[in-house]
Amino acid sequence: MTMKILYGVGPQDVKGYDTERLRAEFLVEDLFRPDAVSFTYTHVDRLILGGAVPVSKTLEFGSGEDIGTSHLLSAREMGIANLGGPGTITVDGQSFDLNNRDVLYVGRGARALTASSVSAERPARFYMNSVPAGADVPHRLITQAESKPLDLGDARRSNKRQLRMYIHPEVAPSCLLLMGITDLAEGSIWNTMPPHLHERRMEAYCYFDLSADDRVIHLMGRPEETRHLIVADGNAVLSPAWSVHMGAGTGPYAFVWGMTGENQEYHDVTPVALSELK
Repeated sequence: MTMKILYGVGPQDVKGYDTERLRAEFLVEDLFRPDAVSFTYTHVDRLILGGAVPVSKTLEFGSGEDIGTSHLLSAREMGIANLGGPGTITVDGQSFDLNNRDVLYVGRGARALTASSVSAERPARFYMNSVPAGADVPHRLITQAESKPLDLGDARRSNKRQLRMYIHPEVAPSCLLLMGITDLAEGSIWNTMPPHLHERRMEAYCYFDLSADDRVIHLMGRPEETRHLIVADGNAVLSPAWSVHMGAGTGPYAFVWGMTGENQEYHDVTPVALSELK
């Protein structure tokens, strides 16, 4: 298990960043490595991003050594989305089978976790978000069928998409973590519209199901002075509360969104008119 640390930055700092520095601070490229568990700890609301790809063996994790606690989830909760083939997560000996696009909520206090795949030829690809938690909420598997779908957007404006809520008060409760998956309709490229800010929450995105040749152009920064990141399959992006976010893909893609902050009100956002973007 490895743990990389990223420190949060403010909008004034970003003005002087070149491409290399912007990517280093906001883009996580090495989450999914065969037979490894990789974590990135960010001081942006102390979110931890994780990836695990069990191929030839079962992967064990849960130590809190890197964050100064007895266990990784001693004072945290976690969401685990399976973006690959069928696999299994165990939490303190309790097994949960996850198919593609299933999500497991792991409550505060879990000690030992393992990840395994049903087939080495089509391994599971587990993506994790973990945030500090102040309440004990039971573990729960949320299948794709149990998630809440929202059909959004307009095909004529190339932003038709289906958002599915998984870890959300309307589906499966948590302390502060929100998590879901959005799939774009065929022919649509924009992942949100209108772009927006949510000053009371940060967000992270993991883009997946891209072909090797396709990319997502992820827009970030203040609305009046945007920046961009070129994102490949399996890359994750940090979006601080001060940053606008929206993106367009060169081909089909999907993404996992995770949020934490002061509330769980999904509609607590400030829309930004396209005419305001610069």
